[in-house]
Amino acid sequence: MENKYMQRAYELALAAAAQDEVPIGCVIVNPADGAVVAESFNLSQHSEDATAHAEIKAIQQACAKYGTNRLRGLDLYVTLEPCTMCAAAISFARIENLYFGATDPKGGAVISGVKFYDQPTCHHRPRVHAGLMEEQCSVLLKNFFKSKRTPRSTAK
Repeated sequence: MENKYMQRAYELALAAAAQDEVPIGCVIVNPADGAVVAESFNLSQHSEDATAHAEIKAIQQACAKYGTNRLRGLDLYVTLEPCTMCAAAISFARIENLYFGATDPKGGAVISGVKFYDQPTCHHRPRVHAGLMEEQCSVLLKNFFKSKRTPRSTAK
């Protein structure tokens, strides 16, 4: 299923890859008017900040824009299933709907791994919609990491 907001998140993931960042993009939307409130991509490598995930950066932008730490009624689109840190941030921000592309069996925390929103200590559970543009998002990530494992030829 293609969606214009997930398409934008995918474009941001491509921009991340072009900067040699892990290709994950995120868009936060106000569904009431369809406006994009915030967007980002992973910046962990260049910022040397382990917390600079696409979701965290977009949530920070949206909170600053609205002057609050609660983003009730907003939707978040991200190209990869959020990790535990990002799932928690989404919960604390009170995001209404979470849409994501590729699942992450190794590092995901929504439908994989710890299943953060199923835990009794989770105070807010967004509605989760998985699999938007899943194939495209998955291929982008797989190709990025494959390129990192391929030995680079050395010029002689």
